[in-house]
Amino acid sequence: MADPDREVGELVGKLTGPGELEPAERRRLLGRLAQALSAGAKRARATGAGRGRWLADVFLNIAPRIPIRDLHTLSDHHHGLTGEELADDLVRTAQKATMTVGAIGGALAAAEFAAPPLLLSAPAQLVAETIVVAAIEVKLLAELHEVYGVHVHGTGAQRAVAFTAAWAKQRGIDPLTPASVSLALGAATKTALRNRLLRTLGRHLTTLGPFLTGAVAGGALNRIATKKLGEAVRDDLRVKRPLPAAEQREIGHRKHDELDP
Repeated sequence: MADPDREVGELVGKLTGPGELEPAERRRLLGRLAQALSAGAKRARATGAGRGRWLADVFLNIAPRIPIRDLHTLSDHHHGLTGEELADDLVRTAQKATMTVGAIGGALAAAEFAAPPLLLSAPAQLVAETIVVAAIEVKLLAELHEVYGVHVHGTGAQRAVAFTAAWAKQRGIDPLTPASVSLALGAATKTALRNRLLRTLGRHLTTLGPFLTGAVAGGALNRIATKKLGEAVRDDLRVKRPLPAAEQREIGHRKHDELDP
């Protein structure tokens, strides 16, 4: 491939886009992603970059290409649902997606486990699974912000980095802290992202089991982790959600009456 980095971004975009993918198509795209990442990993090894730092760099490169839908589109894609019901459906959909990626990755790893010469290709497949699951969860986190009306300002790339930083910390973004976007690429955030990606990769190492035990473990662990993320972010956003305009006006009237003798 002439440009593995571009290929990675395009494949992740397809794997995290709205709508269901056929299992065979998802498996094919995941395999192509593993090949593209393998090319990048070879370059990283040649330059002495550590796996964690390289993983973080790859993810920051593809983050702006993760398709994030606005509230109107989300409601359209989820049968007109709004509010908490829409948030519930988003989390369920993301759980299903990460569970499916884990199951497919686990099945591939199980097949490779049964054929030792092919086991050498397993790490690239696990990295591909890790990148896709992280992208699905960043997409979920960003779209939950849309549902709860917590708007993150900045360019598309700045918002993507801010959502990625929030995913690394497993938290929602505080809209009252404008610097959160500009500081998202600080050293502490990069370290948190690297550690989060490595923990996700470590979770996927459970897929390296005989028969189909890896598929079961990979799917179940991804589903649980995505549900936990959804609950944590929703708890944050319920607190940080801006008040409706009517409530803001009412509070303003009360303050005015208190000041007016």
